[in-house]
Parts: sequence; C-alpha cells; structure tokens
Amino acid sequence: MSWCLPVTCQYLPVTAVNTTARLTALRQQMYTQNLSAYIVPDTDAHMSEYIGEYDQRRAWITGFTGSAGVAVVTMEKASLWTDSRYWTQAERQMDCNWELHKEVGTTPIVTWLLTEIPVGAHVGVDPFLFSINSWESYDKALQDSDRELVSITVNLVDLVWGSERPPVPSEPIYALQEAFTGSTWQEKVAGIRSQMQKHHKAPTAVLLSALDETAWLFNLRGSDIPYNPFFYSYTLLTDSSIRLFANKSRFSSETLQYLNSSCTGPLCVQVEDYGQVRDSVQAYTSGDVKVWIGTSYTSYGLYEVIPKEKLLEDTYSPVMVTKAVKNSKEQTLLRASHVRDAVAVIRYLVWLEKNVPQGTVDEFSGAEQLEKFRGEEEFFSGSSFETISASGLNAALAHYSPTKELHRKLSSDEIYLVDSGGQYWDGTTDVTRTVHWGTPSAFQKEAYTRVLIGNIDLSRLVFPAATSGRMVEAFARKALWDVGLNYGHGTGHGIGNFLCVHEWPVGFQSSNIAMAKGMFTSIEPGYYLDGEFGIRLEDVALVVEAKTKYPGTYLTFEVVSLVPYDRNLIDVSLLSPEQLQYLNSYYQIIREKVGPELQRRQLQEEFSWLQWHTEPLTARAAPTASLAPLVTVSALAILGWSV
Repeated sequence: MSWCLPVTCQYLPVTAVNTTARLTALRQQMYTQNLSAYIVPDTDAHMSEYIGEYDQRRAWITGFTGSAGVAVVTMEKASLWTDSRYWTQAERQMDCNWELHKEVGTTPIVTWLLTEIPVGAHVGVDPFLFSINSWESYDKALQDSDRELVSITVNLVDLVWGSERPPVPSEPIYALQEAFTGSTWQEKVAGIRSQMQKHHKAPTAVLLSALDETAWLFNLRGSDIPYNPFFYSYTLLTDSSIRLFANKSRFSSETLQYLNSSCTGPLCVQVEDYGQVRDSVQAYTSGDVKVWIGTSYTSYGLYEVIPKEKLLEDTYSPVMVTKAVKNSKEQTLLRASHVRDAVAVIRYLVWLEKNVPQGTVDEFSGAEQLEKFRGEEEFFSGSSFETISASGLNAALAHYSPTKELHRKLSSDEIYLVDSGGQYWDGTTDVTRTVHWGTPSAFQKEAYTRVLIGNIDLSRLVFPAATSGRMVEAFARKALWDVGLNYGHGTGHGIGNFLCVHEWPVGFQSSNIAMAKGMFTSIEPGYYLDGEFGIRLEDVALVVEAKTKYPGTYLTFEVVSLVPYDRNLIDVSLLSPEQLQYLNSYYQIIREKVGPELQRRQLQEEFSWLQWHTEPLTARAAPTASLAPLVTVSALAILGWSV
C-alpha cells in the first residue's frame, strides 16, 4: 500500500524508520471500521504539553519523534503536517510511505483530505485525543463537504502497536509532604465546593481532566509525564462525593489512608479505575445534575457523553484558575526554590568560563553539566523541560535543543544561550541567560541591551489590578521596536509549584486570564538573527501590589529569578537612569539572597564570581571594586522585596 516511487526508497537516510508493516496493520483496522482516513494527533487524553512514551502514537506510526505534528493515514497515502522546527528531522526519520506537509493547522489537513477521500467518506479519530475545539473544527469543515468525522473510542494505533507499546506507568503515586504544600487537599476541595455553591448556575460537580489539576487538588505527584510530576488521572468532584480515577494499585496503603479512601463521606476520596471515567461520567449525568468543565483541557471523549443542557462550560476550570494564584506559603516555597536554582546556574556559568576557552565543552555536554549541578541541590526532582543549550547560529532557533549526536562546540567567539529549569519539591524554575566570553559586536551588545531593557521595563511596570497580560506585553518589546527589531514568540507564561513549567492560564497572550496578586509568570523578551545568533533573557516574577502615590489597587512584578545578566553584553549608555537604578537594585538583591547561600556551601569561587558580576553598573566607565552599591529603598520597593 505504499504510494511513493521506488527510487525514493533507495536514498533513505539510515535514520528513517520502516513503517510499512505498521501502516498495513492500521489500514486493516480502518477497513474493519469502514474508515477512509484516520487522524493521529500528537497529544494525550489530557491535552498535556509533554506526553509519556505510552502515548507516543504519532511518533510510533510515523517514525518522526518531534514534539509537534499531526499524521493522517488514508487507504492510499500517509501524510504528516509539522512546523519549520521539525522539517529536517521529519525528512530524516520518515520512510517513503510518508509525505511531509510543511504547514500546520486544521485547514490544510482538511483541504488535503477533501482531495484524497470521496464524498460520504468517514474520517476516524480517537475522541480522547481531541480537544472540544479541535473536534468541532474538523467536524464542521468535513460536514460542510459531505464527509463525516467519526468518534472511535478504541484507539486503532494502540491495537496495531500491541505488545511493542511501552507499558502503562506503574511507579508509585505519592503525597507531597505538608512542608511543600500551600493548603491541605481538604481545604482545596472545600474551596472549590464553595465556588460551586456560589455560582449562579449551581453546578453539582466539577470534572477535572488536566493532569496538573488533580495533582494540585490532592497534593499528589507521580512520574508518568516527562518533565512534569504528574500521573494519569481524572477527578469528578461533586457536592457530596470525590471520585479520583487512577490506577489504584499505584497507591500505597499510607497514601490511600491520606485520601480517606476507606470511607464514603463528602471528604472521602473514592479511587476508581482510570479507564472507567467515561462510563462513570455518563452515568452521573443521567441524574438531575450540572457538570462544570474547563473546555481547554477536556477531551471530546468526555464532552460527547455529557448532555449539553447539563454542562457548565468555561475556558478554564475553577481549579485551573484557583491554582494560578499562589498563597503566601506557596510564594515562599517558590522563592526558596529559585535561590537554590540560582546557585546551580551560577555554578554552571563559572564552570563555563573556565572550560569553554579550553575547547572542551559542547552544547550537549554543557546541558548535562547544568543538570548535574541542579541534581546536587536540595529537593531536586528533575529538569522542568528539555534544556535549550545553543551556541552561535543555533541560538537563533528559539526552541533548539542539542542531542548527543547533533551539537556544536561552545566558543569564546560566539554568543551562547541557555534556557533551562528544574523541578523541586517546593517549586518549578525556568531561567534564560545569554552570554559572550569574548568580544561581542556592537550590534550584539545593542540587541542584548534592548532585550534587557524590555525585561526591565515590563518587570518594573505598575499597572491597574485585573489588567490582562496582553495589554502590557508591548512594554517588553518597545526598546526593540524603537529600532525596527522584534521577536516571534510569546513574552511569558505561568509557572507552578512543583507542577507545570508552562502553567496556564497565566501569561501575556490573548487567551490568558487577567493578572492578579499571587500569580507567577515568566518575562522573556528576546531577539534572533537567523543564521547568526540569538538572545533571550528570562526571569520568573511574582505579581504583587504596587505602592503608588495616590490610593488605588495597582500591581507590579517582583522578580524571583536570581542570576546576574552578562555585563560583557550590556551597553550601559542605552540604559536610562531609572533602568540603571533598577538593575543595580536587582543585583543588590541577588547578593543578599544568593551570596549567603554560596558562602554557607563554601562555594568561594562562585561567591567571588557573584560579587564581581553584581558590582553596580554606572553610566560612565566599567565599574571598579570601590564603587558602592547604588541601592535605594524606592527601587527595592518596586521589586517587592522588604528592606
């Protein structure tokens, strides 16, 4: 059933995966189901950003292992759609059974389908792998052209994958120690139930589908998902019961006791089989009920069994919105994790300064060394995402990550960008620094400094409470816009307490909720010159109340990332007096927060490095050791730290 010309197969790279038998078996399943096409997306049943090996269906059927892409198989052809980050990788990994489409989105896929399948044909999907919006988008486009989207709850790729499929995760699901939680799970349940009772539409239940929702609600963690401490689960929280759908065998007797699972009252958690969630939700909605869902993370597989008149739909569930605002204990925990994370990053920057000139460091070995330093920090539980370790022209690729096979040497003559983070029991971190150990060009210094100005201007901004992030995002871009420069990615995202490193719904995009006191967000402007270099400066910041001259409720940001910027790349002449004062105040805070930790650990070399790199900058010549710190009480107040 392969469709390509035989000559193509003669020149396949050795990295290509032979998918002929897989496609033949899948088409047999499609034939049994009377399907003309089958769509294989790149997600799991919880719309997770990162997916576990158990859910890597698209990768298995295509051979392409990139994180973004949708596969479609017909009885004659097989095609993959992905974005420009992955075109080369897809061409290396896919065999001649597949054709690559260098575009993304529903429209190009549907357009292609309409040319490949006849009128009246059926297009099959696993409804658990489609968001509500994705289903409705495909469904409408196909219906308008007399084709039908068909929900098939048994995944056809799983049937073909068979015994080769990685096993279902079986590692223990565990409860966080109370020291690392902001509230007990009972307090959280009571809070969500209170929101249900106060809602004018009187929902009787909340259905949680995103993995971080259940993890947060019960203060439970697992290891099913790369970079995220989650476990496969759903929760149906009603006004009188709590039902947690997961693999019960993975809970210890102590954890089950922690959940009060042996009783049946309103604060007793009934642990039910993960695979029963659809039937259980359908049975629950046969009564006089109303189920509150967040449409962004609820799959169509659950949505389709709930009668529409029994649904209360919001973009985000009440758990997702509540989780976004950290209480005082959670804020303290996150701050503490960033101090230790700064120690690891500073150790790495010192290590780079010593080893890069010797020519012994490449992008991949550098990333490994950084993870080693983080691994020596207390409460570390793994990286929060795949480290972006990019030298020279690779830094111009905003989401580039090296591999053991494909990487560049780090050089004193090139810019180096490192974007990385850690998962700690008390918090999740994400920080980006860009450095140059040699003599940067005037343009590189200007671009770097304008990125830094954008970071500073947004970080010190004072704005009215309940302002949307998208309304202030331009402050991070203005210094670049002033000279005709820009960047093509978002300016920031929410971050969790030992949860998601990209935690929705906080951030600066149009789909994010309004800023509120207690939220954490990254602030990460950048600039990228294709084929030459890239710059990004990313910090995590807490939304705090601002002190204003006149009464009113205003907000600003308190930066909690504590790693100095590269003074070798800063053109001080471009900084305003206010920006310079802010930067020096920030450096003083780094000294006060990180310096004692370095000394306590007897990391004297790193302490000396920190002292030099946080010397106050002046608008004149390079600083000397005799210059006193330019710290003012008002500047520290802008940052939100007590003095």
